[in-house]
Amino acid sequence: MPECCERKKHRDEKEYKDLINRLNRIEGQIRGIKSMLEKDAYCPDILTQVAAANAALNSFNRVLLSNHIKTCVKKDVLEGRDETLDELVNTMQKLMK
Repeated sequence: MPECCERKKHRDEKEYKDLINRLNRIEGQIRGIKSMLEKDAYCPDILTQVAAANAALNSFNRVLLSNHIKTCVKKDVLEGRDETLDELVNTMQKLMK
């Protein structure tokens, strides 16, 4: 797997497990959608499952963003690195597309 980021963030065990569990459920939903397609499931049934997977991803994003603001952003702002606020705004703009 290629290195994706210059910066790193240590997550406590509770946060890490919560995020991994969410991603595992989403991964299962995606596999289920693929299986439905392979079994020629009815389009609205597949679309309903895709909507559920999208909702789960949005929920994951909200949890991750909240954790990011409460830890990384807070720390950087307290240390005078206000450019983190610009990074946060850019990230939120990407999430809102």
